[in-house]
Amino acid sequence: MASHRKSRTPGTRVAGIRTPALATAALTSVALLSQTADAAPSDDGRPSLEEVEKKVDDLYRQAESATEKYNAAKERTTKQRKRVDTLLDDVAERTQTLNEAREKLGSFAAAQYRTGAGVPDTATFLLADSPQDFFDRNRLMDRMTGRQKEAVDDYVTKQSETMEKRREATESLETLTESQSDLRTAKATVQKKLSTARELMSKLTAEEKSRLAAAEEKKQEEAARKAAELARQQAEQQKAAEQAQQESGPSDTSGASGSSGSASTAPSTSTPPSTSTPTDSSYAAKAEKALAFARAQIGKPYVWGATGPGSYDCSGLTQAAWKAAGVTLPRTTYDQVDAGTTVPLSQAQPGDLVFFYDDLTHVGLYVGNGMMIHAPKPGTYVREESVFYDGESSIHSVVRPA
Repeated sequence: MASHRKSRTPGTRVAGIRTPALATAALTSVALLSQTADAAPSDDGRPSLEEVEKKVDDLYRQAESATEKYNAAKERTTKQRKRVDTLLDDVAERTQTLNEAREKLGSFAAAQYRTGAGVPDTATFLLADSPQDFFDRNRLMDRMTGRQKEAVDDYVTKQSETMEKRREATESLETLTESQSDLRTAKATVQKKLSTARELMSKLTAEEKSRLAAAEEKKQEEAARKAAELARQQAEQQKAAEQAQQESGPSDTSGASGSSGSASTAPSTSTPPSTSTPTDSSYAAKAEKALAFARAQIGKPYVWGATGPGSYDCSGLTQAAWKAAGVTLPRTTYDQVDAGTTVPLSQAQPGDLVFFYDDLTHVGLYVGNGMMIHAPKPGTYVREESVFYDGESSIHSVVRPA
């Protein structure tokens, strides 16, 4: 999937270098775990708490990557199957018309036999392996009547068209087989990674799980603090934008990009508005519909490869939410990141897509005030939480899709 990845735009990524992952709710960062006595291997040969966390962390990241590959393969398979069905229907129709043309030529042959005509040209033509070879050997056309020539021309044309469609159908069937193979491979990969992660977690003691849960709680408290900080920054930008608009006078209102009524949707006055950014009123109306849909899904389970209505994976949720607003997004995170205008996190508006990790394996829907709605990972439910839920450096970019 590397060909789908988007190069990072300067200013769109939060500073920091780390490769965090979507782990279970009980997992925490290596930094926190390394401070505990469990960081070293245990005497009984069991992996340390830190080692388990890192392994599960990697497994969930790999599972998410495989899920997006599964989504892409599934989409290709669906499209290819529709193409194959269309081609097969076309072949069937052309075969029927070819048979009708053959019957018409057969009637000429029968007439030749009944009248005792000379060489049964039409019959010989029908028995030939290749019509063109027959023409080359026997100069059939020179001995045919006008009606016979017309019938032969019609038959040859239909035969050529039918053979071409059969060739296309065969190639499409081969492509479909390859897509189905990719789909099975991706599915098996996801299932294996998740199974291994669950097995590792099942071996932790109750005390170990409790320690991990406590560290995770601290991590989310920090994420909430950063979300509040981002909300304050955006509110200050909104206020500055409104003051600048008042000072510039009515003549410059067309250049103002501040959104009315929401402190969390303000652009930075230090960054000129992008000419490709849609008007606030138009975008806000669509975003409101997308967010209303996403909020209605809160509490539904994460299921990898799901697009609703009963369950979702991360890109399935964002695609469904924006579809409710009349905007068609691609299926995978790799393609959704290219489906709009990239903006700095400080200028994120409700409805924007927030992408995570260098390999673009997760996405959420920004709701304002540093918060988002997303389908986090297996074993969890669609929920609203801080965009910093997995640390600042996990945020890859923000994209405005409409």
